[in-house]
Amino acid sequence: MTLTAHSDPSEQLVWRRMLLLSDAGVRIGTSSDVQRTARELADVVVPAFADACAVDLLDAARPGAPDADGRVLRRAAVRAAPQGPPLPHPSGDVLRCPPWSPSGRCLAEGRGTVYASDDEIVTRWTREDPLAAAWIRDSGAHSLMAVPLRAGGTTFGVALFGRSLRDEPFDPDDLWVAEQLAARTATSIHGSERAQRQHTTTMTLQRSLLPQTLPQQAALDIATRYLPSVSQAGVGGDWFDVIPLSGTRVALVVGDVVGHGMRAAATMGRVRTAVRTLADVDLPPDELLSHLDDLVVHLSAEEAGADNAEETAGGVGTTCLYGVYDPVTRRFTVARAGHPPPAVVTSGAVHFLDVPAGPPLGLGGLPFESFETDLPEGSLIALYTNGLLEPRDHDIDEALDKMFTALARPAQNLDTVCDRVLTTMLTHRPDDDIALLVARTRALHSDRVATWELPFDLAAVADARKLATGQLIAWQLEEAAFITELIVSEMVTNAFRYGRPPVRLRLIHDEHTLTCEVFDSSNTAPHMRRAHTYDEGGRGLLLVGQLTQRWGTRHATTGKTVWAEQFLKED
Repeated sequence: MTLTAHSDPSEQLVWRRMLLLSDAGVRIGTSSDVQRTARELADVVVPAFADACAVDLLDAARPGAPDADGRVLRRAAVRAAPQGPPLPHPSGDVLRCPPWSPSGRCLAEGRGTVYASDDEIVTRWTREDPLAAAWIRDSGAHSLMAVPLRAGGTTFGVALFGRSLRDEPFDPDDLWVAEQLAARTATSIHGSERAQRQHTTTMTLQRSLLPQTLPQQAALDIATRYLPSVSQAGVGGDWFDVIPLSGTRVALVVGDVVGHGMRAAATMGRVRTAVRTLADVDLPPDELLSHLDDLVVHLSAEEAGADNAEETAGGVGTTCLYGVYDPVTRRFTVARAGHPPPAVVTSGAVHFLDVPAGPPLGLGGLPFESFETDLPEGSLIALYTNGLLEPRDHDIDEALDKMFTALARPAQNLDTVCDRVLTTMLTHRPDDDIALLVARTRALHSDRVATWELPFDLAAVADARKLATGQLIAWQLEEAAFITELIVSEMVTNAFRYGRPPVRLRLIHDEHTLTCEVFDSSNTAPHMRRAHTYDEGGRGLLLVGQLTQRWGTRHATTGKTVWAEQFLKED
């Protein structure tokens, strides 16, 4: 007996089509580059499915509805079989697509169509469009397909398929295959464009939440840099801030919110706002981080019911470093929550400050500890996020050596220091966001600060006014004398009436402001209120608030300081 195997051509055709679709699932959409995705479609179908293919995308520079002359397309990819002639319109060409052309009808109707070379539409197309005629004439195509690229309710363009070297024309099954290929391509393009839009939106949000300009202050020279991540995870939540405080002090902040994308950027904005609010209360660094830790715990609890656990961290694990520099005492007080310690350069030597390593924010209930040190005038302080120390091509010790070397090299300009650190540390765009803040300390010397301890007697109010006026004359600030006398009189009187001894008056004169401070050992804080018509008191602090730009209270371990700032007129 002889057995003979017969092959069914239709089964082989179905098998080839399934292999083509399987191949397309692997080869189309390998990157976020839209042009590359279009080329991948053309490479998959030629010559396995068609003898020629062109992918035309709607021109993003000309959005909107078609005009009388049709839609404008830009050729993203074109490919012909090696045995066939080259096709007109190379990649990059701008094409105007008449409404009645195969591409125009395809875009208008939102469905694919098969055409024969003698079809009325193709005949008109070749007669009225010389370049389209060249497609038919030069390729010898006898069967054409126009299929829209649609995904997510959006049309991105049209794919044209032609057969000239093989005899069989396209049939309805081929049209179904082409639609599957086009859908795969459009889905990839849609995902790429959506990811690009989301990345752009996140970048815009992230940058809008970072300081746009550095505040005017006399304590520090400052330069900053922010480098976004280039990883597929997207932009992270790194940030920095510079916050002027009372008494010419300045707070330096740098932090890193866990995660990437829009949620991380939004959480960063909330945390940064909270830091600014707590800084206005003038809390010490360790207390500020404790309150910030409570906030992150509450944020996490608010989002605990959301579906996506990765997006509901609410900032748990966020790191932050908060430091305050006082140019009068040249003291730097700093605390950190899971963040790398600051590097300091004094007399050309670089070292880390031994700041106790507190836990990251959001764990709740764990203490933070401050570290204090005196810094000589001209010292360099470098705050950074961990992305600076985690490049792919070297270990942490090598990264630290590079950073220390870059910081130790002298430079007059802090922008040069920032650029040198980044150039030394990075050989490629970072995988994680990087925030870098470099500050050089200044000092307010004794000729800019005057302090007096006053006897605890209301009669000393007049003496306080005289002392303040005499100091303003020495500083050549006679124009500020009248307002300063009123401020000193009110603040010293309140200290005698409601506070406890000792009482100290201090004036600070920097480049732009005159600060008046009154200290007493009572912890009772003053509050502004509006006096009623027949009240004999209650107008003093309202007057201080009207005469000054800023005023407030900061508490110490024992006692408080009430302060008020006047902006000085520039010559």
